[in-house]
Amino acid sequence: MANFSRRDFLRTTAGAAGALAIGGTALAAAKRAATDWVPLGQSGVKVTRLAFGTGTFGGRVQRELGQEGFNKLVRYAYERGIRFFETADNYKEMPTMLGIALKGLPRDSYRVMTKYRLKDQENPQATIDRLRTELQTEQLDVLLLHCVRTADWSENFKKLRDEFDEAKHKKVILAHGASCHGLLPLRAFPDNKWLDVALMRVNHNGTRMDSLQGGESAEIKGDVPEVISHVAKVHKQGTGVIAMKIMGEGAFKDPETRDASVKFVMQLGTVDAVTIGFKSPAEIDEAIERMGRHLNA
Repeated sequence: MANFSRRDFLRTTAGAAGALAIGGTALAAAKRAATDWVPLGQSGVKVTRLAFGTGTFGGRVQRELGQEGFNKLVRYAYERGIRFFETADNYKEMPTMLGIALKGLPRDSYRVMTKYRLKDQENPQATIDRLRTELQTEQLDVLLLHCVRTADWSENFKKLRDEFDEAKHKKVILAHGASCHGLLPLRAFPDNKWLDVALMRVNHNGTRMDSLQGGESAEIKGDVPEVISHVAKVHKQGTGVIAMKIMGEGAFKDPETRDASVKFVMQLGTVDAVTIGFKSPAEIDEAIERMGRHLNA
């Protein structure tokens, strides 16, 4: 101890302080956030963990903001770090409104997902071109078959799946998949290798989730255990999993219920990203805060 000089002491304490600082930085860097860029399974597409959805009640909530109000909300989300935006051909006017709202932003700074109306089978490539035009983009990051409802959906829409494959080969789209409405189609998602991405309804209490009745009504509760079991299988096979309806499509009015749902979804470990339909900056701030808190609990 007598040979331990003041210089040695200073060197040791400085090293310890540096180690703590490095450790602290590593711990801080390890924290997960709603705005992290994450891979959608093995699709090759990375998105922010939180997506801005435009389909609340078929897009009515977002349409009612008007183009100027919607532009401001999209830009607010973008500045907060949300760089994943999703819409659908079924959401009247919303793809065009979203294209306008995103105009001028660097295309490589955000990702866009849209959904294909299943009845449009006459000329799929022309429809895909129209979707790109409306969204003002040369390339769709993700394109989904919208709202599959039957157990044999994959066979029934083979023509569309083949057309999506061709578009993917041409790099017009980067990844394809389907959004699910009902337990019967959901049961056919595991082992379906065509699905690069799956959009599925997930929350803690089954509100507007999948059931044998379809789950379209807030009064019909979905089968949470069965849905979660299928989500886990789909995630394990390398399909990118995106959760929707985590706010019960606006049914979760009180903060405690919203918090419980976010906590449930964030702690599953089988969901890559979530989409929420926003109508105000306060909702965006709340979602970012809640997701961050439960991701790091």
